[in-house]
Amino acid sequence: MSRPGLPAILLRLIRRDVARAYGLGGGDSGQGGFLLPVLFFLTVAILYPFAVGPDMPLLSRTGGGVIWVAALLAAILPIDRLVLPDQQTGHYDFYAVRGIAEEWIMAAKIIAHWLSFAPPLLLATIIASALLGQDSEQLTVLMTGLLLATPGLAALAVLIAAIMAGLRSGTALGGLLFLPLAVPMLIFGAGSNVQGGQNGFMLLAAVSLFLVAISPIAAGAAIRAARD
Repeated sequence: MSRPGLPAILLRLIRRDVARAYGLGGGDSGQGGFLLPVLFFLTVAILYPFAVGPDMPLLSRTGGGVIWVAALLAAILPIDRLVLPDQQTGHYDFYAVRGIAEEWIMAAKIIAHWLSFAPPLLLATIIASALLGQDSEQLTVLMTGLLLATPGLAALAVLIAAIMAGLRSGTALGGLLFLPLAVPMLIFGAGSNVQGGQNGFMLLAAVSLFLVAISPIAAGAAIRAARD
């Protein structure tokens, strides 16, 4: 009986992580992990109007920025479930014995995290936009920006998770590492909400693509360093 090839192994890993995130089985680690970021994201959108009052022009003007900040903070929440559980169970050692580079495993982790994080967040953005007085044009700009940014956020979250797995520290430190690196996406993304700011989409896409390109390499190196 022939062994499964690299694509089959990576596809199995992606399917397992996505199933865990959506609470569809595959063990306890990370089960239902998509729900906490979405609830946090919506809670911010619900609470913000109570803080500033029922001033719809103000909500409409500032709501886009609030949604971007909430999306970045929500991206931090599942960091401790992305890489550490498989390290504790020796999965990365198993893959290394089979000759599969850690970079491939981290790339699969990024795809799985994006699939479990981005679609629920984009759907929740529709609800948050309604709560924060965003019209259809503002919603379109928000959805476009978040669609471009979420691959970079997913890659950055996996990279920080890999570093944290080696340091064996808490999520709070992960947040401190994550937020400064996400600032360029926040600037270009939130800046696209203002009139004429859609030119920032190109820069936002470039930053997101850069993070997607370097994160598997850096995260794989972090996993090897933690093993040594």
